[in-house]
Amino acid sequence: MNYREILTDIYETIKNEENKGQVTSFIPELSGVNPEHFGVFFKTVNNDEFGFGSFNDKFSIQSIAKVASLSLAYKILGKRMWKRIGVEPSGTAFNSLVQLEADKGIPRNPFINAGAIVVCDILISQLDNPQQDFLSFMRYISDNPSIKFSPKIAKSEKSTGFRNIALCNFIKSFGNIKNDSEEVLDFYFNLCSIEMSCREISNCFLFLANQGRKVSDNKQIINKSRTKRINAIMQTCGLYDESGEFTFKVGLPGKSGIGGGILAIHPNKHTIVVWSPKLNSKGNSYRGMKFLELFTTKTSSIF
Repeated sequence: MNYREILTDIYETIKNEENKGQVTSFIPELSGVNPEHFGVFFKTVNNDEFGFGSFNDKFSIQSIAKVASLSLAYKILGKRMWKRIGVEPSGTAFNSLVQLEADKGIPRNPFINAGAIVVCDILISQLDNPQQDFLSFMRYISDNPSIKFSPKIAKSEKSTGFRNIALCNFIKSFGNIKNDSEEVLDFYFNLCSIEMSCREISNCFLFLANQGRKVSDNKQIINKSRTKRINAIMQTCGLYDESGEFTFKVGLPGKSGIGGGILAIHPNKHTIVVWSPKLNSKGNSYRGMKFLELFTTKTSSIF
């Protein structure tokens, strides 16, 4: 299959269509991003790769980082972590407090904000130097020593992060946050502040398309069973309350972020990352959703 030809055709088609949506506004530091940025990077487990547009430009990956924090926590804690976090789609907005009362402080899944905050709490309890150890893990899985937090974006997130603060304290009232709320939230805001390019994200999470192994040196990051489960949660929960629509239209495990990026995994095949900052009403990249839907439609013979 000629991936380069297919990807080029889709990229040019979408680039020439109307770019709908709005750049996120509730994190001030992200509101000034050029809305016309459009990047795509595709990489196979055999190291074939193609990039288009702004694929080398760094952007705030936001909730895509939750895939890495989940992977690390699952690697350390195993199935014990599911006592504190569910694996079901939420059906509500990513920052909703609605279900936590009925569920007694157990978030529905690790990708909504409440779940990712609990994952941060788990990592703080398990790691000697949580934030630095998490960065080291990110650098290791991506073979990229330059990955770092953005203090400017983290500060901007904190300045308007009232709902996340409420989520953390509400969960703590049920006993499902074990550490100091300020420490947990500081970790969470920093985690979401990481800036990477489409190329870097694609390389970082290629292990999830390779049965949990790094492609560069074939070292096992997480075992096959846990890799399968992380991909399954991405499939059902990775795009918040648009996850069902994403599965219906795209059919791949995916994870989005309000910076406009979407990561998609085809197990045993490849990763593909699309970045376009304008978001639809559900908080997912408008162009990213269209691109991935067209891509899996045009490559249907590989399924």
